[in-house]
This record gives sequence, structure tokens and C-alpha cells, in this order.
Amino acid sequence: MVKAVQAGQVWRSDENGDNFLVTKVYGELFTQYAMLRPAKVSAPDAETIRVKITKAESGMTLPGYTFTQASQDF
Repeated sequence: MVKAVQAGQVWRSDENGDNFLVTKVYGELFTQYAMLRPAKVSAPDAETIRVKITKAESGMTLPGYTFTQASQDF
């Protein structure tokens, strides 16, 4: 859960563990979407994925994905 989904964030797929980069966030009427592409060397040639952003009082999330930069333990 994050305060806002933004371009440049990296999210991990809960299904296969692959990392995805948020390339764009946009809204359609009352719904916000994030465009994701694989965070790999072949990413420019890969298909983008559109994911509906889920909002809650505590923040936003992408269903089926986990925010990878949530840990502040550097």
C-alpha cells in the first residue's frame, strides 16, 4: 500500500515474481489505471499491462502486485 501510484515505481507480480515498472498513471472517469512493463533488458519490446488502481483509506495498491520499494531498511 502506497500513498500514490506513480510513474517510476517498481512492483513485483504476486503470480510469478517478475518486477514491473510503472510507466504511466492515468484516469478514466472515476477510475485510475497504471501502465506496467517488465523491468528487464528486453522491456522496450515487451507488451505493456494495464492494471486498475485500488484505493483505500490507507492508500493505493495494484491488485496482484506488491510494491518493492516499501522497505526503508537500507
